[in-house]
Amino acid sequence: MHYTLCDLIADLTQNAVEAASSHIRVEFTESDDKLTVYIRDNGKGMDGELLKKVRDPFYTDGIKHPNRKIGMGIPFLIQTTADTGGNWKIDSVPGKGTVVYMCFDLSNIDTPPVGDVCRLFRQLLIFPGSYELEIVRTKHTKDCSLNYTLLRSELSDALGKMETAADLALLDEFLQSQENG
Repeated sequence: MHYTLCDLIADLTQNAVEAASSHIRVEFTESDDKLTVYIRDNGKGMDGELLKKVRDPFYTDGIKHPNRKIGMGIPFLIQTTADTGGNWKIDSVPGKGTVVYMCFDLSNIDTPPVGDVCRLFRQLLIFPGSYELEIVRTKHTKDCSLNYTLLRSELSDALGKMETAADLALLDEFLQSQENG
């Protein structure tokens, strides 16, 4: 299992990047007792047979990661939601893309911690490749109310290629400012 929910979300979003998507939208909605995430991409998609296979932790296509014998992202999603009262769904159409939905019960004692949201967003924004990433962040808790959208292209225009330490420091500062309202 992943240490935090953010680790799991990063793993599943990386799948979208690696599926040759040109546009990925991550909707990250948090309340006091629930975290709901949608990862939508316009990548290569999967047919029904492949959707069944990716649920198996011992399945891998051998192409994306030639030396790996397992693929754990979706099996971990299934296990985490099953063990903690959450739910999930994957819809995919070959040639059109994939939507991964996940909802976690944050009040369940067995649910992993959400994790570092700023670090998650930074990681998603700097995955290599030519794609647009749209992050829609909503948080409504008793202590905090946030609602903002990030576009990778706009951040890249403002900060540069997000490859140097200075670029990444500015990105970190900006993400913290968004999370701190």
